[in-house]
Amino acid sequence: MASETAESLKAEGLRLFQEGLYEEALRRFGEAQERFAADGNDAEAAEMLNNQGVVYRMLHRWEEARAALEEARAVFVRIGDRHREAQALGNLGGLLASRGDSLRAQEYLRQAADIFAELGDNQRRAETLLALGVQMWKAGDRWGGLATYQAGLEMLEHPTPQQKTLRGLLQLVGRLFRLRLPAV
Repeated sequence: MASETAESLKAEGLRLFQEGLYEEALRRFGEAQERFAADGNDAEAAEMLNNQGVVYRMLHRWEEARAALEEARAVFVRIGDRHREAQALGNLGGLLASRGDSLRAQEYLRQAADIFAELGDNQRRAETLLALGVQMWKAGDRWGGLATYQAGLEMLEHPTPQQKTLRGLLQLVGRLFRLRLPAV
């Protein structure tokens, strides 16, 4: 019974988040976290922490975001949930990137991409490589950033129309100039 309530609070939090009602979403995720924890469901309780971290980031509450994401990651590591660990790492990388710490963001994003690769989750690995490529570019590693971004584009299972276009352009430029970008 309490799990159903926790699930409904989680669903409500996701709906509020998608509507841009971040403070309300934060409250629902917090309530869901408490209910999941009371039920002994550590994985879902940590998922709610991860969600709270994302919301805190959207609200520019950086330290609260970092603390929530790191706590969620620690739980995922403890319970052996590699997929959610990678998601938390990616979110930490995104947080650091939004704070301008491109080099540390790259560390977290690389770890996340490696775990997604281990798990065979090519779509999430590709999305993470796109973010990593952008951070490498911003840090001044132009060739490495471009190669990583291109690898991410090639790996995407469900690219957007813009991503398909960019992928085609990069392939064309590569053929025209016979560029060999470093392997990722």
